[in-house]
Amino acid sequence: MAFGVSRQELQEWKKCVQRGEIALLTHYWYDERFPDNRTITKVGCNDLDRLADWCRTQGLDPKYIHRREKFPHFDLIGPRQRVILEELGRRDLVERFRM
Repeated sequence: MAFGVSRQELQEWKKCVQRGEIALLTHYWYDERFPDNRTITKVGCNDLDRLADWCRTQGLDPKYIHRREKFPHFDLIGPRQRVILEELGRRDLVERFRM
């Protein structure tokens, strides 16, 4: 389940993904499989080659891309999520979601 993201933020993420841009959507999240993680960042792009390249440049394995029909994305969770957000200059998200 997703919390802490507005409808407007979600719609903007979807538009960016559909335009083939690398788009970030961070929100509060709970999954019992990952009890120590309370946020997730969905890195989306409908250009799978571009998304796979992005994953590789971040040291991530593109085989974990969720190949959703309209909104393919890679889920960033855990300590690597914070590191990547900071490297991308998205300290605002790190602070907003108290990572």
